[in-house]
Amino acid sequence: MTTSADSEPWSLETASTVPLWIDRLDPPIARRSGLDGDLDVDVAIVGGGFSGLWTAYYLKRLEPALRVAVLERHYCGFGASGRNGGWAVGELAGSVGDYAQRSSLAASLLLTRAVFDAVDEIGRVAAAEQIDCDYAKGGTIRVARTRPQAERQATEIAEARKMGLTEDEIRLLDPDEAREHFNATDVRSGILLRPSAVVDPAKLALGLAHAVEASGVEIYEQTCATSIDAGTVQITAQGAAEASTGGVRCEVRAPVIVRATEAYTRDLRGKRRDILPVYSRMIATEPLPAALFDDIGLASRPSFADDRRMVTYGQRTADNRIAFGGTGAPYSFGSRIVPAAESLVSMHRRIWRVLTEMLPQVAEARITHRWGGVLGIPRNWLPGVRFDPRTGEGVLGGYVGEGVAASNLAGRTMAELIAQRETERTNLPWVGVSSRRWEPEPLRWLGVRVSRALLGAADRHELRWDRPDRLASGIARLLRGGH
Repeated sequence: MTTSADSEPWSLETASTVPLWIDRLDPPIARRSGLDGDLDVDVAIVGGGFSGLWTAYYLKRLEPALRVAVLERHYCGFGASGRNGGWAVGELAGSVGDYAQRSSLAASLLLTRAVFDAVDEIGRVAAAEQIDCDYAKGGTIRVARTRPQAERQATEIAEARKMGLTEDEIRLLDPDEAREHFNATDVRSGILLRPSAVVDPAKLALGLAHAVEASGVEIYEQTCATSIDAGTVQITAQGAAEASTGGVRCEVRAPVIVRATEAYTRDLRGKRRDILPVYSRMIATEPLPAALFDDIGLASRPSFADDRRMVTYGQRTADNRIAFGGTGAPYSFGSRIVPAAESLVSMHRRIWRVLTEMLPQVAEARITHRWGGVLGIPRNWLPGVRFDPRTGEGVLGGYVGEGVAASNLAGRTMAELIAQRETERTNLPWVGVSSRRWEPEPLRWLGVRVSRALLGAADRHELRWDRPDRLASGIARLLRGGH
């Protein structure tokens, strides 16, 4: 394999640990006030990320008279929504086959194409609401850089054809075609998924929050939900970052309450084992010369990755940076979310090494930003939307890191369920999906750590020997539930 130098020619420690997307906002974020007393509304949405904001956006269009409030602990887009890789990809973490087992192949394909449409819907809303979020629909290119990766790609495309996905939607590329899109090292093949776009996620989140507020939704930031019971959200407000730090204690009462908290679900009373919070980390280069992209490719700004098991993801930004990230960071015992873990330079150095192995052309580029954030994983690894009209409880999410487009579809569907509108979306097979809880500690910690170690070992084995490590991969799949 082609590799970069063993050490970077500059210091990663000097890079800003503020997410690129947030750091370059102009004007910078100005936090809205927290709630200062009890509140009665028709619909309370807990969580000011994409899931909560899209739910509010579509709900006000269906039922303009409803009084809707969004409750956000920090500021809208603070979590994964404002710091992710900016992939609005037409995929769900659950496969077509997974959802087909719950319904039928035809119904599962409808869900897949509904996510495809959500990619376009984000572009339509951004244009209609004049949200300048650097939206570009260039597809997603995944390259195989080992023989086992190439074999898995060929199998994936064969299965896609059997299921009814077309060449115009997803297709296999030979090495030369793949390099035209993304000139990484050691390319054996590639997969091009056309229903996919890139965005600046913070610009999208903040623009969406402004559009939601303009429609009459009340947004309360610096408002920390501590528990959700039937008809009531207990909160601590007025700048309280943690429930234990004081602030105004009050409650929000609503016949409908939507939980859109993703990884931060673990902070709600009694919910610690519902969603597993896992860290992902990113780096961003300085703006690169346009001529360099004549060699790298990415002309239409597709999102890009290679097909190792430990997920990688990148994009060419509108100002010609490479923003690149990956999973594989250690899981914290007790599902803890530790902000200091976002800036561990050793983790960002791993990301840099993977990037420069793939693209040695950028090895000398200065890294200006490095950051991290948490994504949420349900025990069955299946994103879902569910609403119980008897209790008024709505829950959506569990995107496993693929939530930019999926959250649009989920929020739109949740709004239709609340408004009692039967549409093609409300009968999709992810509606009603629920998952059992994660195992108690230390079983949870052991399972996640061992699974990730085995997946990493399988990747290293394939990179070194160019043959699959089926034993490690099989054990890892069993530990994480077969997904």
